[in-house]
Amino acid sequence: MIELKPIRVLRAVSDLKSFSLAARELGIAPASATRIIAQLERDLGTQLLVRTTRQVSLTSAGATVLAQYRPLLERFEEVTRSLQRANQPDKGHLRLTAPVSLGVTLLPQVISGFRLAYPNISVEINFTDTLLDVIEENCDLAVRVSGPPTDKSTIWRKLCEVPRHMIAAPSLFERIPRPDHPRDLNPDFLMSYSAQGGSETWDFSHAVSNVSVQAGRNIVSNNGDFLYALAVAGDGICVLPDFITDKGLASGQVEQVMPNWSITSLWLTLYYPPYEQLPPVVGTFAKYFEAFVQNHPNLETNT
Repeated sequence: MIELKPIRVLRAVSDLKSFSLAARELGIAPASATRIIAQLERDLGTQLLVRTTRQVSLTSAGATVLAQYRPLLERFEEVTRSLQRANQPDKGHLRLTAPVSLGVTLLPQVISGFRLAYPNISVEINFTDTLLDVIEENCDLAVRVSGPPTDKSTIWRKLCEVPRHMIAAPSLFERIPRPDHPRDLNPDFLMSYSAQGGSETWDFSHAVSNVSVQAGRNIVSNNGDFLYALAVAGDGICVLPDFITDKGLASGQVEQVMPNWSITSLWLTLYYPPYEQLPPVVGTFAKYFEAFVQNHPNLETNT
């Protein structure tokens, strides 16, 4: 049975054309490299290298052997490095998915700081407002802004609540009456956010009153930024997280509708595949992101 070590020595000698240089690279004695190659030649029953006073080169048999074994050796080394990185909390590759609106407003600051703290962890991010299946999508971690989780096949961790408010452009109320109560809302102007498409239920509360309203008769989208742009244009009313609407509310671009009525918050949640044990790199990012959220409780950024 041929072992990997002799093939690794053969590769080094062939690439460097020297036993002494190959031995130095592999951290072994030159005599050991010579013995290993001699034993390999005996095991294979053929001469693999031609030694001259100037250099060492492969025989035709040696070239054939190395051509067959090199890809296997490189694949083995790649798998080994991958497994080693997976067991190190500060090295490796991380695949994330996150909603578009949160991603473009918050995650650049998060990822920038994370990469500064952990330069040996590379990051791949897929932005989508669709609630992807983290198992089918081969994703290490999903950042979600949604209602309380109902998915039983994944692990999740709530980081914070995400306040949201009903907003519209002031110009809209030049066309329709300004509502004071949920029953005053005109369903033709209620735009729905839905990841799967369809209507959205808004649950309002005020004092001891609780009222639910259906939105999405005419406009439905799975992207909060798109709905916000329509609201700014005066096309309707929508309910969006504060991290999308804060700047517009501060500038007067939009205003809160029925500010005396509160609406249920969403959750900022981390989703994981059903790991038996959280991979170290995933745990490193989760801890960093959780600390960031604790320091930015309103999900505000410096931009």
